[in-house]
Amino acid sequence: MSRWEFVGRRDELGRLLTAATGVEGRGLFYSGSAGVGKSRLLRETLAAIPTDGHAVWSVSASATTAALPFGGLVQVLPAEQPQGLSPAGVLRWAVEQLQQRAAGRRIVLAVDDAHLLDPPSAALVHLIGRAENATVIGTLRDGEQLPLPIRALWTVGLVDHVELAPLGLSDTSGLLAAILKGPVDATSAGRLWRLSGGNPLLLRELVMAAPAGELRRTYGVWRWTGRLTLVPTLTELIDTRIGQLTPGVRAVLELVAFGEPLGLHLLYQAVEQADVEIAEERGLIRVEDNDRRTDVRLAHPLYGEVMRRRCPVSRTRRLQARLAELVEAVGTRRRDDLLRVAVWRLDSGTAQGPALLLGAAAQAFARYDVPLATRLARAALDADGGFDAAELLATILMFADRPQEAIAMLDAVAGDAAGPGRRSRWLTVRGMVSYWGLSQESTMDDIAAQGAELSDATDQARVHAFEAIMRLHRLDTVRAVRLAQAVLDRPAAGLAARELARCTLAHLQAARGQLDRSAAAINQVQAEVTRWRGDMPYLQLALELARGTRLTLAGDLAGIDAIVADEFADLAGAGDFRLGTGYLSILKAYAARLRGQSGAALKTSLGACAVLATSRVFAGLAHAERAQAAALGGDAVHAAEAMAEADRTHSPGMAVLYPWLEQARGAVLAAGGDLAGATKHLAALADRLRGDGFAGHEVLVLHDLVRLDSAAVPVGPTCTDGGRRTVAQRLTELSERVDGPLPPLLARYARACVDDCADELLAVADDFADLDLRVHAAEATAEVVRRLRLRRSSAAAAAHERLGELLGRCDHVDTPALRFRQPALSDREWEVARLAAEGATSRAIAERLYLSSRTVENHLQHVYSKLGVAGRAELRSALRSFPGQEGEPTR
Repeated sequence: MSRWEFVGRRDELGRLLTAATGVEGRGLFYSGSAGVGKSRLLRETLAAIPTDGHAVWSVSASATTAALPFGGLVQVLPAEQPQGLSPAGVLRWAVEQLQQRAAGRRIVLAVDDAHLLDPPSAALVHLIGRAENATVIGTLRDGEQLPLPIRALWTVGLVDHVELAPLGLSDTSGLLAAILKGPVDATSAGRLWRLSGGNPLLLRELVMAAPAGELRRTYGVWRWTGRLTLVPTLTELIDTRIGQLTPGVRAVLELVAFGEPLGLHLLYQAVEQADVEIAEERGLIRVEDNDRRTDVRLAHPLYGEVMRRRCPVSRTRRLQARLAELVEAVGTRRRDDLLRVAVWRLDSGTAQGPALLLGAAAQAFARYDVPLATRLARAALDADGGFDAAELLATILMFADRPQEAIAMLDAVAGDAAGPGRRSRWLTVRGMVSYWGLSQESTMDDIAAQGAELSDATDQARVHAFEAIMRLHRLDTVRAVRLAQAVLDRPAAGLAARELARCTLAHLQAARGQLDRSAAAINQVQAEVTRWRGDMPYLQLALELARGTRLTLAGDLAGIDAIVADEFADLAGAGDFRLGTGYLSILKAYAARLRGQSGAALKTSLGACAVLATSRVFAGLAHAERAQAAALGGDAVHAAEAMAEADRTHSPGMAVLYPWLEQARGAVLAAGGDLAGATKHLAALADRLRGDGFAGHEVLVLHDLVRLDSAAVPVGPTCTDGGRRTVAQRLTELSERVDGPLPPLLARYARACVDDCADELLAVADDFADLDLRVHAAEATAEVVRRLRLRRSSAAAAAHERLGELLGRCDHVDTPALRFRQPALSDREWEVARLAAEGATSRAIAERLYLSSRTVENHLQHVYSKLGVAGRAELRSALRSFPGQEGEPTR
């Protein structure tokens, strides 16, 4: 691992630099906990201060020099001090020495760990801070006794005193990516951020302590397994923070470590109240109000790790049993009390019977905590939980990417799958594992045949609901609709079966362009979430797939933002529910791509590929989105590689996703320069979608054809009049059938391209921008620029400016629609144009490029003609409208 880079803290760095170099001379001290990054921030500031106008001195106080007079400033004062001076005289002498060495420059004195300064040094720092031509900046550690002269710096208004907060999640992710030389998936970054508390030093120790294999790189994205290793350097840091503990305070910390969040009233029943107060005063625990309860937590997550690891086994078991008794005595009133009690009973060896463990396992799975649910369900099975425990464990193993183990477990209890409800549950779980986990397409026929043997109407409905969604995913849409509708029409159908069937219809309705009906069905499913989640937690995946399909086809990026930030996203990420996390990451990448955020789209899609690497349900879709993101950035090689991986990992059982994969294939062909091949492929895809009745998808594919300058190309079958509809005409037809504001807008765009209407194209671009579809808006504006340029219109300059603004809101985007609308300038013309746009005169350009001034003027006239601009005044904005051509000139 290389040295940690300085990441984030831009506002704090700017504030400290302004304080150091500002004309007011008001200094700044940052205080914070050990390892939060105070010293590094100070060093980065010092490196940025110009030394031609500032005399910069830096000192680092330490416990070693704290007992020596002027020991804290030994780095800046002369070694020999004059004899016979009074203490005040020595201080005046020291100030004069620094003033002389500054030679008229402004003094900047930086003091790291100023709380460790000896008294004379602290007094000298205060005197320098009072000088008119000097500024004092520095750092302090929280909780330390401060020398009075240092404290007086801000009490008399010479400096500002600001708390340096821990790193946020975004900066932590950036720091991890910088040191590991690659992005870190969001779940891993979140776990490391929470565990380190945003402290860079602790974060470093956590990463350095990770054994081989615990921090893995997949598809260029780092993932952490979550298993923590406490190496000596890390424990020493925590020990320093915790300090010496009395037996009573240790009892408080240990109980909270195993029970947090722990109600304050419960804690008082187990330990002395005075010890709790001492622990809080020392900053070892936090007492916080949570609704109507007051909870206690450890002040830092790593305190708990250290306390739990060091607690003897016998005491650990006693504490866990005691915690269970405390909660049971007042009743399991909170939502997660049952789960916590079960874990304590299991870990303390006091669990009696499988009922508690089985109920807790179901609750953990309903919260999408796959590792914990697996552990509890296995414990329930080992405690003679029988069929119910085996069925639940097999279900959980499916979502832990262990389908073979799940099948073996189900087959082992097949003989017990008799009786009301059991047979249908066994059939559906086994069918789920077989179809999606093992990609066995014969599962649909098997489950249909065995389901027909069931006599109970409720059991039949459950099996039919599963068969319906399998058939949808295999593109047997006619039977899927018939089965799903039959479930909804059957009064005996259970709630979970009904909502699963409704998700099947909602997904198909979205694909067909019936977005309003799809939204209504999705809202119905969501309204019943608290009733079906306990029975069928994985129904959430069917809901998210239907909802995600509808939102992407509608171009509703705000809707996508909402679902990737809701409760399920948090639960799936925290609980390692990879199918949920992976699919939501795909949606997030899609939204970023349409906003022109090519870097974020590629990073997020890579993260989805890494999360889904061991499962084939959404793996192909993730790689297809990665291919789209790479194509958007103009990386044809990466796009082709991602598309090949999409083909390799795509499951035949998820055939319903083919529109997304084939649309990505068109983008990859276009990015590679095969525009004819891309056009032919997309036209054939549009015909296929038309045949399948997927009008919602067809609209997007036809729009891709418009983006490839094919709005007037004929598509579809021959009509009764002997002709074929053009892309623009077909989009107009679909705009009357497909719900939402996007299809009419796409149809307007296509017609404006065919009709050569620049004003309408600009209006369409504005409407795209209002929907935050920045790439579409930029491409429509680029089309306007091209047409106005050809007409030598005076409006071209304003259009150039508008295009530059749109592209300025995007990352680097390089689509064919933007590329082939660029003027055909030679390399020399681009070079001359860039220099002229930077303000260089023709003579300066000529000298730099070893040309004559006449040649430069000739090049500029050609540039003005090709760009459709009047002269230099419009050149800069014109160049901004061409991706990759607005940068610094070649040197």
